[in-house]
Amino acid sequence: MPEVQSPALAPRTWQVGALCRAIAESLDARFNPVAVRGEVSGFSRAPSGHCYFTLKDASGQLRCAMFRRAASLLEFLPRDGDVVEVRGRLDVYEPRGDLQLIVESLSRAGQGALFEQFLRLKARLEAEGLFDAGRKRPLPALPRGIGLVTSLGAAALHDVVTALRRRAAHVPVVLAPAAVQGAQAPAELVAALRALYARAATGELDVILLVRGGGSLEDLWAFNDEQLARTVVASPVPLVSGVGHETDFTIADFCADLRAPTPTAAAELAAQPRDAWLGDLARLQQRLRDVVTRRFDVASQRLDAAAGRLGRPSARAASQHQRLERQALRLRHALERRLREAAGAAEEGQDALQRAVQDRLAQAGQELGRAQLRLELMDPRLVLRRGYALLTRMGGEVVSSAAQVRTGEALRARLADGEVDLTVAPPRLI
Repeated sequence: MPEVQSPALAPRTWQVGALCRAIAESLDARFNPVAVRGEVSGFSRAPSGHCYFTLKDASGQLRCAMFRRAASLLEFLPRDGDVVEVRGRLDVYEPRGDLQLIVESLSRAGQGALFEQFLRLKARLEAEGLFDAGRKRPLPALPRGIGLVTSLGAAALHDVVTALRRRAAHVPVVLAPAAVQGAQAPAELVAALRALYARAATGELDVILLVRGGGSLEDLWAFNDEQLARTVVASPVPLVSGVGHETDFTIADFCADLRAPTPTAAAELAAQPRDAWLGDLARLQQRLRDVVTRRFDVASQRLDAAAGRLGRPSARAASQHQRLERQALRLRHALERRLREAAGAAEEGQDALQRAVQDRLAQAGQELGRAQLRLELMDPRLVLRRGYALLTRMGGEVVSSAAQVRTGEALRARLADGEVDLTVAPPRLI
């Protein structure tokens, strides 16, 4: 008889597109990013600006695609037969089910040693858990202060300051300058971060930006330093890494709580635009005004209904009605004026609101401490410390009267520092 395959052992049935996507995800998790050395074959540039070629050696070949943005950064035009090193990520082109390498950078052979060193350090730190998503923290919505680490001469400093001034000019920025390139850069970056960590510990800063502009792998190498990576992970507040361009990746990017594609994007992620918060306040103001208006309208309808039940109103009722309308109008005008004043003060009151919240929290802590002290004063153990004892039977029942015990009965006395077992003696004759 033919062997019948158990349903439990039957292979899963895939949709073609779903299987291609699953393979692509597996490739991304297992290999990416990758660096490959090989010989260029069949290089062509499409009218769109995208480049296509095959990378091959004696034992295999790999189809490659280089999109227009990455191709625009090429320092030379590859030709068939050139031996090159490429960096990129493996993917599956689903319409044809082809394996392809999406090339993000291409250089002549001989520049791959640094990238191999980068991959080894990345794998070791990833195995230690420094890149775990579970330790990443969200950015605060309203930071009290922003720390910034970059070079004083870097264009990234101007980009970040310009973005922060445009979006949240009220948020103070603390700059810790450091070299971002060269042999001394890693140590200076570590020292600058630690200086900001000390200020973050006092509550002055809520988020830190580590940024620099784009460059080659050698230019960005300071951000692949192991000590810098561990310092980034030790940040007491969320840290955003905005190093290089969108296609550049460094060890610091993987260690940071959030990676931004550019320094400007890092600034935009750290500070929500001030206009958005003012817009929320304006919407709340309008909602409050609408609620008050509806309450006045309902009250007016109730007044009209009451007047109708009384029949034809007298002159006094008409006078009172007019008086109420005047009072309602005055109240409405006063409330609208107050709302306008509150809207004007809202922009200036953000810092005052934060201080008020902190003062209220401190006051609540003091009240809690006083309540705790009062509760401790009610502790029955304080009475026991003054020489009193709590008598119970062995079963735990409290003895509060001599009439409750019998001669020879075993009792337990709880004192301030422990318990004593007792036996009831016959009463003495005085």
